[in-house]
Amino acid sequence: MNPRLLPALHTQEDLTTLVENRTVYCLDAFELNIFETHQTARRVPLSMGSLVLTTMLRGKKVMHLSGQAAFDYLPGESVIVGEQQVMEIDFPEATPDNPTQCLAVAIPSDTIRHTVDLLNERFPLAEEHTPWHLDANNNTHLTNTPELTGTLERLVHLSQETHAAKDVLAGFTLQELLIRLMQTNARQLIFHNYAQHLTSHRFAQVVQYIKRHFTEQITVDKLSELACMSKATFFRLFKREFGLTPVEYIIRERIAEAKRLLRNPVTTVADVCFRAGFNNTAYFQTIFKKYEGITPGLYKKQYGLG
Repeated sequence: MNPRLLPALHTQEDLTTLVENRTVYCLDAFELNIFETHQTARRVPLSMGSLVLTTMLRGKKVMHLSGQAAFDYLPGESVIVGEQQVMEIDFPEATPDNPTQCLAVAIPSDTIRHTVDLLNERFPLAEEHTPWHLDANNNTHLTNTPELTGTLERLVHLSQETHAAKDVLAGFTLQELLIRLMQTNARQLIFHNYAQHLTSHRFAQVVQYIKRHFTEQITVDKLSELACMSKATFFRLFKREFGLTPVEYIIRERIAEAKRLLRNPVTTVADVCFRAGFNNTAYFQTIFKKYEGITPGLYKKQYGLG
């Protein structure tokens, strides 16, 4: 989340407790909570009844969820906690100078059901056997996508506004949040585990091809042929399912490879440009800064292993 958009921290005098101090914003469509912890603690239980999307904003937690091994929970990540599930949380590094801060959005089950039904009726996905769905009973650990982060930032902003239309806007934004969550889940399923779905999901074959050939020239015609779709249908359904276009996905794969190569002390920025699949250094500089916020040269200085 953009540091400028993070909720302000409380002073020690304003806190009612140093462990999971809770600030609540109640809207018609959802309840948004900001939790802060200013001292170390272990196995702190938390349950909110309905499905909850939590997102780490500052600091570090260790999460203990039913049926999963404990894991570190860091900024840039989210956890979906199912209905009636209990989280147990460690705060191994929290101090007054280094507090944790976490966002939690409690989402009513009726809203989830209505949104999923609407999507399946009007905007079906590529495979009939894998419709839109969000499992309200299980827990999921996610790496935030830029699209999910942007939607969360708008929810935080709306929750703190006072104008009359904020509840209407919040309802629409919550539906967008649910869509972004399902798209993020789909990316995690297919982008990272495509080999397990090659015989059951046509986009898994597309992802495999991109991962094997992203340093080469790839056409949407070739990808749509692999998906057994027309070019227009493929482009539309790929973006609907994953929240980004095939071209954007190829660029992100190339950027990831460029970052890996830039950490090698013997590579040059120009060399990385062409090895990662870009054919123009000026374009590479521009697109890298757009996605990463800094130039390739500065990234190399900051993260190079030399």
